[in-house]
Amino acid sequence: MDDNRLDLGKGPILPLLLKMSFPPVIAMLATALYNIVDTFWIAKISPNAIAALTICFPIQMIFGAIGMGTGTGAGSFASRMFGAGKYLKAHQTAGQAIFLSLFFGILIILAATLYHEPILRFFGVTKDILPLSRRYLVVVVFGSPFLFFMMMSDNLFRAVGKPNYSMYIIITSAILNAILDPFFIFGWGPLPAMGIRGAALATVISQFAAVFPSFYFLRLSSFKHHIKGRYLIPDLSIIKSIYKVGFPASVMNLVFSLVLTVHNHILGNFGPLAIATLGLNFRINGIVMMILFGLGYGVMPMVGFNYGARNYERLKHIVRIGVTISFMVATLSCLIIEIFARPILAAFTNDQYLLTIAAPSLRIYVSMLPLLGPSIIWLTMFNGMGKGFTSMCLLLARNLVFLLPMLFIFPGWFGLNGVWLAHPCSSVPMFLIALLRTKREFRKFPRDRNTTAAASEG
Repeated sequence: MDDNRLDLGKGPILPLLLKMSFPPVIAMLATALYNIVDTFWIAKISPNAIAALTICFPIQMIFGAIGMGTGTGAGSFASRMFGAGKYLKAHQTAGQAIFLSLFFGILIILAATLYHEPILRFFGVTKDILPLSRRYLVVVVFGSPFLFFMMMSDNLFRAVGKPNYSMYIIITSAILNAILDPFFIFGWGPLPAMGIRGAALATVISQFAAVFPSFYFLRLSSFKHHIKGRYLIPDLSIIKSIYKVGFPASVMNLVFSLVLTVHNHILGNFGPLAIATLGLNFRINGIVMMILFGLGYGVMPMVGFNYGARNYERLKHIVRIGVTISFMVATLSCLIIEIFARPILAAFTNDQYLLTIAAPSLRIYVSMLPLLGPSIIWLTMFNGMGKGFTSMCLLLARNLVFLLPMLFIFPGWFGLNGVWLAHPCSSVPMFLIALLRTKREFRKFPRDRNTTAAASEG
């Protein structure tokens, strides 16, 4: 199976960006489907079950931080090496990604199985939802090596202009998870009812199933990476290059986990329904964020390739078009959620008291989505250029300098609504800082030989 490789350095930008972005957008939506489907079925158990899942989510985000950060670093480095014509280093990058997925997967399994209760307490579990959270965590952790491999190979596919591969794999895995969930949760057919533990088991099986097509695609003779056994031997120089972008990207995702952990501790004072509300809001908002990050992941390899090829004018056109599209998508999504917040939430739960709390909170939570769209494109632009530290600093400013202080201060002023209000308020300064930093970066680019051609192709 093969598809035509896209040339990231030539041709009209908008059609290429749409071709590069469509597969990761679909793949990211399929990733969101994991959480949406789990939430949908677990909500049938009880609001406490949703709260238990919400407690585990920042822990799963740590898994995602490792996989996404390493994959982002590997994809960025590989695309720059391909753009610069350094093919051996690009080939070796794929082998190092496989090694790292196994290493971190085993490490995570050992840590979570041995110390699950203190871990859950650190992440804000309350006494009444501890048993449910424990049942979910001790099972889902066994899927971490497969999740890492899937996320890392996803970025490698995009680095060579073959984004469809990751889309096929993630969609297949998400559909399998959606099918298995009710069978394992409620005991459909010959299977016993396992409740929240069944949701975790369905996730592990679907992630394990994704390993086989991922490895198959990486081994295709037509694939640029050419996986060989010797490339799996740890190479510190390449690992260092991967984490030049990958470590900041991991830190950014770890900060998301920290923010959710603070949420859980603060919302614990308002009861399990408040934690359940966060779970619903986060997953609904997450659908939009997955689309925006999918657009960003389409932009990133295009930026990386043209940065490596020193085609700066084309790079700037790519970013400007990406920002325009992301702003339009975010604005439309915001309007839809603002108008239909309660019906959207009602698709997940029929608990009227929970709906009464969640509907106004969701409207507050998503109110600044239009600013997040362009911000995400700028963040992924810096990752594509190999400047992950800049991207990390921008996101850390939003979450640590603005969001976390607001989470502690606003509830004292506005009660529970203050928790939700902190999100849009912290997005405004990040947008302004990212805009100024991007303009500064563009001014540093020299006028290159491809200016006229790039402008005509844009």
